[in-house]
Formats: sequence, structure tokens, C-alpha cells
Amino acid sequence: MKLGYARVSTKDQNFELQEDALLKAGCERIYKEVVSGAKQDRPTLTSLIDNCREGDTIIIWKLDRLGRSLKHLVELVNILIKKKVGLISLNDPIDTTTPQGRLVFNMFSSLAEFERELIRERTQAGLSSARARGRVGGRPKGIPHKAQATACAAETLYLERKLGVQEIADRLNISKKTLYAYLRHRNVAIGAYTPRK
Repeated sequence: MKLGYARVSTKDQNFELQEDALLKAGCERIYKEVVSGAKQDRPTLTSLIDNCREGDTIIIWKLDRLGRSLKHLVELVNILIKKKVGLISLNDPIDTTTPQGRLVFNMFSSLAEFERELIRERTQAGLSSARARGRVGGRPKGIPHKAQATACAAETLYLERKLGVQEIADRLNISKKTLYAYLRHRNVAIGAYTPRK
């Protein structure tokens, strides 16, 4: 079965151009979605992928209608290949139902992997260069200066034992995890805790 997928970014745009091309290509059903290309959540696309069966072919007007990025596109096509579902892009040289189309797609996949490796290398080189100049990445140790007063209040309330741990966290408008981090920062012994009556 040939299934079409059409996407526009805003409600002001229309599906006519894509829809006409997909119908001309023989699509029996067209899934339409209004969502920005950058958005990760695409319920209609997810539904299409979930509902397609072995031997089906998904047809799109252009690759940018399907994937957010080359990496995302590679991931989607790999899912389709595992399901034995073909992908044809009407305006790109992609047709995974043929050996040549799969070859072209594999080249795309290799380029995506190459791009990831380059980014990783540049990141490592940048970190090494910063370390050589005495800079260390990551979050600074301790707690922010503006949190010192809250940490002091946390210590006082904890040692008074008049409130439960969750009550202290709620009163200071912080999470329990943050409360314990503040207590450790102030060298407060943390053990079994029950408020005094």
C-alpha cells in the first residue's frame, strides 16, 4: 500500500501542492500534519509509522517534510527499513524500495555519522584547549551565592526538628534533593529524621 505524508509548518500554509503530488504518485491514504519542522512531537507521523505494514511504501513530497535533521531522518528511515517499509521522496533521489535508493540513503547515513564524529572531535579539542589554559568545564563546586541564605535556613529548620523534611522543603520552596544538598554543603549530619513533638 502507498501511504503519503504531508506536513506544513503553520495553519496559514496549505497542503495542496504536496497532496496533488502524492495523489499523482498513487497514494491510497495521505496523513497530513500541521507542525513546525523543529518540533520533536509529531503525532500524525508517529501514527503513520505505527500503522504501516511490511511491504507498504511511504511517499513524501520532499525530505524536509519528514525529518527535523539528517540524524532524525536517518533514525526514521532505519525504523522503516527494519519494518520492511519503503520510503520514496518525490523531489529527492531517495527510494529505499530499490538497491540504488538504499545505496544513496546509506551515503546520507554515513555523512550523518561523519558529522557527529566531527562535532565530537571539535568538542574534545575545545575542552583540551581550555584545560591547557587552566579552565575547567562543568558546574562550579558548592552552591550558588544567592542560595547561601536558604541553605542556612535549611540547616536551622532541620536541626530544630519541628518540621518534617518535606515540610522544610515546601517552606523554603525547594525540592527534598536540593534540601539535602544544602545540608551536606553546611556539613549537617544527615540520618534518620523524625520531628520532635
